[in-house]
Amino acid sequence: MINRAVLLGRLTKDPELRYTSSGIAVATFTLAIDRRTSNQQGERETDFIPIVAWRQLGELVAQYLKKGQQAAVEGKIQVRNYENKEGRKVYVTEIVADNVQFLGGGNGGNGNSNRSNQGGISKENNPFGSNQGNSFAGNPFGGNPFAGSQQPIDISDDELPF
Repeated sequence: MINRAVLLGRLTKDPELRYTSSGIAVATFTLAIDRRTSNQQGERETDFIPIVAWRQLGELVAQYLKKGQQAAVEGKIQVRNYENKEGRKVYVTEIVADNVQFLGGGNGGNGNSNRSNQGGISKENNPFGSNQGNSFAGNPFGGNPFAGSQQPIDISDDELPF
């Protein structure tokens, strides 16, 4: 079975960063995604998709993404439920992010689209260690530690996956 979602949209507001009682970071934000087709009145409709990013990914999202900025999110669809104050069961469908690409632009941030404010990070592959994330670590090459070195990379054939 497969549960993957890939979304590209703009943030409707700045991400909210909170911490669980055990100190785990969780950021929530909403992506506005225009539909490709128009409705009967000829207007394009927009879907508003809630996104949840945990731990370091959540902290990076909260630090670098702003309202109006474009982002690509890859993750899984999750449905959870809880009981509200009136005792009714409320169902929430959201995307739990595994990877977020910060695409810049929009109304958020400083409005630049240069490489220093682009990039992304996933929870599995962080090439700069546990406290830094992709291009925000001061790497002008957007997270590629080998870019611009002009030096050959010494890798044996046994280390290549193909």
